[in-house]
Amino acid sequence: MNNPYLPIPVTIKKITIENEARDIKTFDLVFNVKKETEKFKYTCGQFAEISMLGIGEAPIGIASSPMDEDLVQFTVKKYTTGVVTSALHNLCPGDMIGIRGPYGNGFPMKDFEGSNLVIVGGGFALTTLRSLTRYILHKKNRAYFKDITVLYGARSPGELIYKSELKQWDQRDDINVHLTVDRGDKNWKGRVGLVPNVLSEIAPRSENSIVLVCGPLIMVKYTMLPLMDLGFKPEKIFFSLEMRMKCGIGKCGRCNIGPKYVCKDGPVFTYKELQGLPQEY
Repeated sequence: MNNPYLPIPVTIKKITIENEARDIKTFDLVFNVKKETEKFKYTCGQFAEISMLGIGEAPIGIASSPMDEDLVQFTVKKYTTGVVTSALHNLCPGDMIGIRGPYGNGFPMKDFEGSNLVIVGGGFALTTLRSLTRYILHKKNRAYFKDITVLYGARSPGELIYKSELKQWDQRDDINVHLTVDRGDKNWKGRVGLVPNVLSEIAPRSENSIVLVCGPLIMVKYTMLPLMDLGFKPEKIFFSLEMRMKCGIGKCGRCNIGPKYVCKDGPVFTYKELQGLPQEY
């Protein structure tokens, strides 16, 4: 019987610094044993536990796409009180860590086929939405989805992550990308405004459309108002509650929202599902 708490050894292949504060990094990981790569099958929106021997582990959303071969990516923010995230940020390419998972339900990608997709992300929480967007834009998958709109906001230009990839998306003619910041600077030539306000301005159509939202809870809360005004149905709005993750396998009881174990029943829920749960998130 496999031990669900036993991590798989992986090696850091590359580390990318994502923001000016240098407290958000993307880790490219490769499995030390080839067969483990084949076993680690995941879908967009799932997460995994990242561990360091003698320090601990932390649940992190998977930032790479299932279409990315031979590696898996995690974008990790360093927190002042985060023992594991601080230790991760001190590592270098070639160092080994552990990974277990994947966990959670992820986004029901098959159900999204044939629909327009509106992807709304805020701050560091773009990670799992980046996984989904990379999956959709892959040459083998793009034809299954209709219009794609991405709205991404951060507090300042220096806090926008995946800048080179966002630029590549913006240069494509099969995706509409809208970037915004709460506060601009002397070099910022783009839009300035809060995500909910910009959403009202760009006004994506709700007909045959699905919305996927992940960001700070305050952003998520106020994003609901324009979505309702634009006519999106609660069952067509999907949220990721990945910030609730703990052990990953429904044993610690720290991710519960009413009767739901977010790590097993989520982290992806429709707004309709959340309306029937206690407002504990």
